[in-house]
Amino acid sequence: MEFVNTNVEKYLNEIIPERDSVLTEMEMFAEKKDFPIIGPLVGRLLYIVTKGAGARRVLELGSGFGYSAYWFAKAVGKDGTVVCTEGSEENQELAQGFFRRGRITERIEFLVGDALKLIDKLDGEFDIVFVDIDKASYPKALKKAVHKIRKGGLLIADDVLWKGKIFDKKPDADTAGILTFNRLLYTSKDLFTSIVPVRNGISISLKL
Repeated sequence: MEFVNTNVEKYLNEIIPERDSVLTEMEMFAEKKDFPIIGPLVGRLLYIVTKGAGARRVLELGSGFGYSAYWFAKAVGKDGTVVCTEGSEENQELAQGFFRRGRITERIEFLVGDALKLIDKLDGEFDIVFVDIDKASYPKALKKAVHKIRKGGLLIADDVLWKGKIFDKKPDADTAGILTFNRLLYTSKDLFTSIVPVRNGISISLKL
C-alpha cells in the first residue's frame, strides 16, 4: 500500500520506461511474495540523487533481497561500492543471484547480521547512507548513520510517511519510531532535510 494518491501512482507507473530485465524480475518476485520494495518510482529517484551527488560509496541499512541496492549499484558505476546489510541469509542468496544476472556483483559487498551492529564495524565515510530497517529502530539508525556520512553526503530514508500511519492518534512502536525520526531530521543542526511524498515517503538529508 502506498500513501500517495493511487491515481497519481498508477499514472506515473504507466509512463516511466521499462526497467532492465533483472529489475523487472525482482519487481515480479516482490509482488508474488508480497515483499516490500521501494519500487521503480523511488528507484529512479535514488538513481538520480546518487548520480547527481557523484556518489561512489553507499551504505544500506536494510537491503532485503537487493532491489534498492541494484539501483544504487547502477548509479555508482564500475568504480563504486554498495555495502548491503541484511539479517536474512536467504535474502542475501536471492540478492546475489540477481546481482550476478545484472553483472554488478563486483560493486556489492553484502553483510549478514544486525545493521545497527554492523555499521559500527565499518571503516571510513560514505557518500550516502540509506535507511530501510524496522521502523522502531529509525532513531537509533539516525544517530549512528550521521557519523558515517561525509560532509556534503546524503542520508536517505524510506517509509517516512509510513502509509499515512503518522496521523494515527495512538501510534504503534514502528509509527512512533518514524515520528521521532522525522522530528530529529528537521531539528538536527548537522542535516538539511526535505521529505518527498512519493509512495510511502522518502527523506533526503544533506550533511552540513
